[in-house]
Amino acid sequence: MKKQKQAANLLIGIIFTLFFISTSVIIVINSRFLYRMDVDFLHLSENSGYSKEVITRNYDVLIDYCSPFNDGELRFPDLPSSESALSHFAEVKVIFVAMYYIAAITGILLIFIILQKRKKNEYRYLKTASLTCIILPAIVGIASMINFDKTFILFHKLVFSNDDWLFNPSTDPIILLLPEAFFMHCAIAIVLLVLIGSGLLYWFYRRRRNTL
Repeated sequence: MKKQKQAANLLIGIIFTLFFISTSVIIVINSRFLYRMDVDFLHLSENSGYSKEVITRNYDVLIDYCSPFNDGELRFPDLPSSESALSHFAEVKVIFVAMYYIAAITGILLIFIILQKRKKNEYRYLKTASLTCIILPAIVGIASMINFDKTFILFHKLVFSNDDWLFNPSTDPIILLLPEAFFMHCAIAIVLLVLIGSGLLYWFYRRRRNTL
C-alpha cells in the first residue's frame, strides 16, 4: 500500500512538472518585453543591420503566428524566408500549441487531484511533487552551464526530424534576430519559473504539515 501511494505521488509529481514546464514556456513566449530587452542587450540592431522597430515588428509576427489562436500563414513584413525556414516554424508552432494543450489538460487533472487530496487531508504528495519538479530543470540547467551550444544542438536534433532549423542568414535573415544567446535567456527564465513552482509546492507542504 505504501509503495502504491509513493508511485501515485510520483505520478502526481510528473503531472506537476509537465504543468509547470508548459505554463512556463507559454509565459516566456508571450513575455515579449524579454525579447525587447535582449534587442538592446545583445546589440541586435548593430549585428543584424536592422532597426529596432523592424526587429520587434518581425518578432511579433512570428510570436503571433505561433499562437494557437492564429490560423494565418507566416509572412514576415520586412524579411525574406525560404521554404525550409517556413516549414521549421510550422513545426515550432505545433510544439507551442502542444504546450497549451498540455497546460490545459494537466491543469484540469491537478485541480481534481488537489481537491481529492484536500478532502482526505493528504499533503505529502506536495513534497514529492516539489522534488520531482526539480529533476528536469536541474538536468537542463547543468547541461546548459557546461555547454549550452551542445545542449542547444542536441535539443533540436531530438525535437526535429530534419535540418530545417539550420538557417542560412543570406536567405533567412530572421536567424540574425534570434541569436542563440536569446534562447539561452529563455531557457534560464523557464527553468527559474519551474523552480519557483517547485518552491511553492514545498512551501504549501510545510505550511499544511505545520497546521495538522
